Amino acid sequence: MHASLIRRQLGGLVPPKIATPSHLSGGSGEGLAPLVNFYSKLPKGPASASGFRGIKARFFEGKNASSLPVWGTILGLFAIGYTIDYQMHLKHHKNHAH
Repeated sequence: MHASLIRRQLGGLVPPKIATPSHLSGGSGEGLAPLVNFYSKLPKGPASASGFRGIKARFFEGKNASSLPVWGTILGLFAIGYTIDYQMHLKHHKNHAH
């Protein structure tokens, strides 16, 4: 694809400049005072670290690294699979064969 074709297709995604001071308040910029006041009170600097940690960070990295989740998943799937297999088929063979 040509660059101009891509630019033309993506042109609708970028909003036009509608919040310029000249359009809002006749060029003086006084209409933006509440907006400037709001943004000036926001915290500055880098954001604090998120409290959310994924499964990988919680169990497989750091001082508490363990393979327990892997073994628990394997054993859990085996238990669920065997239970389903027993209920669907094996309990019919308990006292007599086919």
